[in-house]
Amino acid sequence: MTRSQQDEDAVFRALADPTRRRVLDLLFERDGRTLGELESEFEMSRFGVMKHVRVLVEADLVVTRKDGRSTRHFLNPVPIQLVADRWIDKYTTGRVTALADLKHALEERSRNP
Repeated sequence: MTRSQQDEDAVFRALADPTRRRVLDLLFERDGRTLGELESEFEMSRFGVMKHVRVLVEADLVVTRKDGRSTRHFLNPVPIQLVADRWIDKYTTGRVTALADLKHALEERSRNP
């Protein structure tokens, strides 16, 4: 397995969990949160949140930076974009786009006969 495939697998594994997706959403809303700030958004232990954050860091979806005695967590959207480029974008062209256009045209036609 190539390094690129391993990276993609780590991203998919990280995104498979709803708690981790929520962490990413929180960081998208306000980047640079501490673990305590993230923990306050969940009904789980600090250790539980820490385990989820560690998976995100290992997948390179979250990067950390020391800020005095605190560690701040930042969203890194690059791995998600790479996965989208590889696995989503290629399926949104050609036939899929034509089918989507047809669907929209039919919906518009049914609204305005």
